[in-house]
Amino acid sequence: MAKFTFKMPDVGEGVAEAEVVEWHVKVGDRVEEDQHLVDVMTDKATIDIESPVAGTVVEVAGEVGDVIAIGAMLLVIEVDGEHGGEASEEQAEAAAEQIEDEMSDEGEAETSEPVRAELVEAPSFNSDPLPEEKDSPPASSGRTDAGTKVLASPAVRQRARDLGIDLAEVKPAEDGRVRHGDLDAFLAYNASSGFGAGGTARADETIKVIGLRKRIAQNMAAAKRHIPHFTYVEECDVTDLEVLRAQLNAARGDKPKLTMLPLMIRAICKAVPDFPMINARYDDEANVVTRYGAVHLGMAAQTDAGLMVPVIRDAQSRNLWQLAREIGRLAEAARSGKATSEELSGSTLTITSLGPLGGVATTPVINRPEVAIIGPNRIVERPMFVSDGMGGERIAKRKLMNISISCDHRVVDGHDAASFVQAVKRLIETPALLLVE
Repeated sequence: MAKFTFKMPDVGEGVAEAEVVEWHVKVGDRVEEDQHLVDVMTDKATIDIESPVAGTVVEVAGEVGDVIAIGAMLLVIEVDGEHGGEASEEQAEAAAEQIEDEMSDEGEAETSEPVRAELVEAPSFNSDPLPEEKDSPPASSGRTDAGTKVLASPAVRQRARDLGIDLAEVKPAEDGRVRHGDLDAFLAYNASSGFGAGGTARADETIKVIGLRKRIAQNMAAAKRHIPHFTYVEECDVTDLEVLRAQLNAARGDKPKLTMLPLMIRAICKAVPDFPMINARYDDEANVVTRYGAVHLGMAAQTDAGLMVPVIRDAQSRNLWQLAREIGRLAEAARSGKATSEELSGSTLTITSLGPLGGVATTPVINRPEVAIIGPNRIVERPMFVSDGMGGERIAKRKLMNISISCDHRVVDGHDAASFVQAVKRLIETPALLLVE
């Protein structure tokens, strides 16, 4: 028997260390060549590392959450024959090539545990949800009289458990899947039966902050620690914009359906040339601000693991349909865990929204080293005074939306931020201008 020391391979991009996210083997386990050993994370990419040899694990380096330097011992495997010592140059290169394949722009290799993500789109008065993931079977609990499982999302199942409702007794309104609205209807109809009482207390949990959640914590803390934020909020009338969106969708043919997000991005990109300080990044160590000509727009996306920011490259050069198609592609890449490191980096300006959760106003945190982040809020209907076309005014129902922008006060002055949002507002409230090149 001989011992083989497998070192942390070079994951590229000048990275000096990687965090252990999950071990798939332990001391005493028998492993085969090319078997999945461990998941490590660098920046926002999770990489699975495979064994270059077969044998028995006799030592592992660190626990989940520990950071291991490139070239340091990752684990030791006891192998048969004459394969002892440290990893050979060929084996190290093979491991590095395997990692480069996983991080390549082609995105063909999935991470060891794909991150499920839902792109958080801009205000969603009539926004369409992203398509359901096809490869993952719907979660279910409970069975019907015929013995088949009830279709429902994990959130709906948890709510039903908290309320003490058997999902098999709930009749879905459409496509056989129980949704929150079906639970609401069930509760209303069966109010006299005692449903709707307070839920039971859950057991306390201690959760180690690792992986993407740890990176988010570090980035958010750094952003708030280094950046003097200020937030400006303005109200916009999006009634005509929603009419335009409906008209474009009615004549779209085989083009992707437009949500509010491509229209918002179009307005932002048309306003940016007059306010170059908004589309910029600040290197506060070198005291250098880089103002970008192209808009590489990041879109905040919520996943089960935490926040991700896929990037639309050259957003200013894409029309509404191209933006819609790219949004869908990036959403699918994030949902399936195939978003590459390039697709998750390099943004010059970010847009973030809570989607249907909305909110009257938000104070988003800047995606450092950018200097601004834009947060559209929920669309609401309210009465407003509008022109009656004869020099007077009348009261009409209008669709209104607040736009929030947080800026780095070291780089962006309050007047500049307000002027930029006013320019975006003019485009939104006169939507025909969005179609003019």
